[in-house]
Amino acid sequence: MRFKNYSGIFFLAVASFSCVNSPDNFPSTPEIEFSSIEYIPTAGPDSLIVSVNFKDAEGDLGLGATEINPPFNAVEYQRNNVGELITYSTRPPEAPTYNPIDWVIDPIINNAIVKDTIWVVQNPNQYNIYVKFFVKRNGQYTEFKWQDPPFYTTFNGRFPRILNNDQTQAIEGNIRYAMLSSGWQSIFRTDTLRVELQIQDRALNKSNEVTSPDVTLSTITKD
Repeated sequence: MRFKNYSGIFFLAVASFSCVNSPDNFPSTPEIEFSSIEYIPTAGPDSLIVSVNFKDAEGDLGLGATEINPPFNAVEYQRNNVGELITYSTRPPEAPTYNPIDWVIDPIINNAIVKDTIWVVQNPNQYNIYVKFFVKRNGQYTEFKWQDPPFYTTFNGRFPRILNNDQTQAIEGNIRYAMLSSGWQSIFRTDTLRVELQIQDRALNKSNEVTSPDVTLSTITKD
């Protein structure tokens, strides 16, 4: 998953947690606080790792690999006014030009391969951890939008279920989220960055947003 345009990114998420016997002050909506950020260069893709502490009254955090049906489906297929899928060759004037976010090639729909390029809208609920990047220049922060050209990607992702069943149990712990890419140094070099994070539970309740301190890759590099 290492590409020269650096869009070959992937994620690793590890959660450590404990159950809470007296959760009177625990929120139903997940609550997080920023914990740490570090950068680990390797011979392969480098890792930018952020971690947050969390607490949640129900423990309904995390998504399993098979949880891909609504509301956690990846995309919504766009259709015309008679219910037909909108292909690239039949796209209306308001449709975007081809890019790998708004169009999918040969998707599997209703267990069948559709041999065409189909217009889609990304479903944000396919993810349960959301990451934004900001670059600071002249005292002003500007969001670095990975979904824009030339990258057409995202560092939003999914961390796995923390509890293995659907029992209701108050939990607290730490999520360590590693974002792997071969392009960190080439893109950001000596830029001052900050990262904002948010998580979501299976009831689609979004946590508060937390923000890292201002960092450069060199100041957070770990051997």
